[in-house]
Amino acid sequence: MAAHPASNSTPTTLASQSLRARALKRTLETVDAKSCPRSYNFHMHTVYSDGRLQPEMLMQQAIDIGLKGLAITDHHSIGGYYAARRWLEDWQWNHPSQPVPELWVGVEINGRLIDNEVHILAYAFDPDHPVMSPYLRRQPPQAEDSEAGQIIQAIHQARGIAVLAHPVRYRRSPEELITEAVTLGIDGVEAYYAYNNPTPWRPSPDQTSRVLRLRDRHQLLVTCGTDTHGLSILQRL
Repeated sequence: MAAHPASNSTPTTLASQSLRARALKRTLETVDAKSCPRSYNFHMHTVYSDGRLQPEMLMQQAIDIGLKGLAITDHHSIGGYYAARRWLEDWQWNHPSQPVPELWVGVEINGRLIDNEVHILAYAFDPDHPVMSPYLRRQPPQAEDSEAGQIIQAIHQARGIAVLAHPVRYRRSPEELITEAVTLGIDGVEAYYAYNNPTPWRPSPDQTSRVLRLRDRHQLLVTCGTDTHGLSILQRL
């Protein structure tokens, strides 16, 4: 297996990370209601937070399904991402002629927005950048580190993309939350999400339409994801 990468935020690393973020941005610009869960999935959990899947099992399912790209977004941890990346590198070595999905680093962070707890998804950031340290300790950030503006700023400093997760799940309305998040520099919203966990998975139509109207108003990127916590990446539970 490959060794865990050393902490090293060199200019070369940051330049490479910026390229990864730009590639992800181009991908997100193509996401629509049919993208998830069999082409892309940008919201999944493993045993490294509150999910039931081992990262290796998650990646095998991604390959079997034929995903083009994905992100593991454990809560305050990128251990699952590292394990998945090592497994994928080994799999690709043993299957050189077979296509593999693009795996982006991701994490889900608890934050405060308009005095309301929200979840912010960070993607394609430099995991070794020191500014991300408060958000990768396997527990929610504290004090000023938990403020949404601080989280978004940290993600941007680490060359990443910040997305408001499932914006219709909170006490405050998505209109209030997304509008405020835009003032803080949010890059996107999780537009395609299955709020009632239907089988088979499909984005909730009313909530999706509501979020897409706000996306259009504020010119935001959109993501999709199953938010899986169970044993199948095709369902939430």
